[in-house]
Amino acid sequence: MSQFFVNRPIVAMVISILLLIVGGITAAFLPIAQFPDIASPDIQIAATYLGADSETVEKAVATPIEQQMSGVDHMNYMVSLNSNNGQMLLTVNFALDTDPGTDQILAQMRQTQAASQLPQAVNDLGVTVQKSSAAPLMVVALYSPEST
Repeated sequence: MSQFFVNRPIVAMVISILLLIVGGITAAFLPIAQFPDIASPDIQIAATYLGADSETVEKAVATPIEQQMSGVDHMNYMVSLNSNNGQMLLTVNFALDTDPGTDQILAQMRQTQAASQLPQAVNDLGVTVQKSSAAPLMVVALYSPEST
């Protein structure tokens, strides 16, 4: 069978071009929306407390917000980053099967409940609650020692 295509390369090229065209046409009609979500939704809460170090930000800003967020429905975990320039970034991770819009509304309501416990300087600058794009699950890098 392979000898047939070796002796007639034009037939092999025509078949490969037809397969390429048919594959391109069928790829346009694939139901991409039916594929499951891979990364769970994240909500980021950001606040700034001018003139505060990371320990002050943790006690005055992060702790009250974290206490309120601990009861949000379908929450998996949360991670808080506090910096010495007065910024706080809290990432709340939700279950995979939840709606990111609903998760943002729930987090916004909990943040509003914590607003009375925050310093006035933080409330004046505002606290931001927004959906976050997920980080890549895997990064692949290829390396060749001989540069080939």
